[in-house]
Amino acid sequence: MTKVLLLGGTFDAHVLSTLLHAAGVQAIYSYAGVTQTRRTPALPTRVGGFGGVAGLTQYLQQQRISYVIDATHPFAAQMSRNAISACSALGIPLLSMERPAWQATPADQWTHVPDMEAAAQALAAHGPRVFLAIGRKQLAAFADQAAWHHFVLRVVDPPDAALPLPAASYELLIARGPFQLDNELALLQRHGVDCIVSKNAGGADTYAKIEAARALGIPVIMVDRPHLPARRQCETPQQAMEWLGSQR
Repeated sequence: MTKVLLLGGTFDAHVLSTLLHAAGVQAIYSYAGVTQTRRTPALPTRVGGFGGVAGLTQYLQQQRISYVIDATHPFAAQMSRNAISACSALGIPLLSMERPAWQATPADQWTHVPDMEAAAQALAAHGPRVFLAIGRKQLAAFADQAAWHHFVLRVVDPPDAALPLPAASYELLIARGPFQLDNELALLQRHGVDCIVSKNAGGADTYAKIEAARALGIPVIMVDRPHLPARRQCETPQQAMEWLGSQR
């Protein structure tokens, strides 16, 4: 019997869970649980990590998983690497569903950097008020910049612990996308933002900040996606369903 493990946590993964359920496919939806989800998947779920490659390999064997679809966030690189290794070791077909990255237009002012440490160093070329649209997991990379910059932070859920930045160095906003262009324009103007730091997450939910930066002439430090080994890929839930149908 076909059994799918869907590694999720994104909106597209939620859409795919609904399609799998409607098609009568036996599947398990797994997500990290880093943020509080507002969308209840249509499938049986599990929350949390697997314990590295060894733990994921054991889980795949115990659950008799036939196929794995990796629909995690483009920056959840370790989970994706673990899935590639575990599936390769067991000979389980793996599909990565990843939305296209954003592309700069001639009107954008992007500085591409490979990681958060490089993004923090790049702030030296910009004004003091910075919109950090990166979540809260990697804020520590910017701690050394707190003496010269003031940060506007936007996170999905209220922090459950102290943030790794001096309290006087930031303003905290709690909000979940999708965000609209008018609201993003107002936010950037209200806070006098000189520069934005953003992950190249792709998708429509958070793209409005990029559009707003373009309209206001605000530079963006764009953190590029982490490099992953070659694997079979698609971009949409519909394409993932077509791939699964071709495998069965």
